[in-house]
Amino acid sequence: MSLTLFARRPEPVEAPAPEPWPEIGETWKPEGVTIAQRYYNQAHAVVLVYTTDDGGSCTYYAVACLGCHYATAKDGKRTYNTSYNLADAGTVANEHATSCRALPRDIPARPDDDTVRERLHAWVRGSRRRGEDTQLWLRDLDLLRLTLQRTNDWLVGVLNQLVVDEPEILRVEHSQYSDYVSYYARRLPEN
Repeated sequence: MSLTLFARRPEPVEAPAPEPWPEIGETWKPEGVTIAQRYYNQAHAVVLVYTTDDGGSCTYYAVACLGCHYATAKDGKRTYNTSYNLADAGTVANEHATSCRALPRDIPARPDDDTVRERLHAWVRGSRRRGEDTQLWLRDLDLLRLTLQRTNDWLVGVLNQLVVDEPEILRVEHSQYSDYVSYYARRLPEN
């Protein structure tokens, strides 16, 4: 009886390989995105629930359909904390999947680094306003992440390089209390 209490535990088993999607015959894991749930719409296009968070204290989710161009990361019905948690994102994805009849599209190809850099630079320039500097959040890129296909660290590196290369466009603030970094698109010059 006492020997069974101290018996060796079995060796851990490796996680099984992900199942390929039946409609495309392959498994797609875009870089920088963790896919939490998949739903099928009525024509078997996949509706994804995904996050771009690195597992911090608050994880927010986005929903995107790979059939039509539906994508959402914020709940317009709420006034406070409009980002989706996993349960809410799953509900939104399921509701979209039950009504969408779009056929599956091809999986977005991974763009080259120069293309992604140019898209980020355009995003920063498009965020500039006349009155004041505009704070930029990586979270604002969540809906683009399936086409950017880059990690948070890579995106931060590009933003840091833009701060060095074009300080009149983007500035950075370091928190005096933590390692937190904030990015601000500089206001447009007065004419």
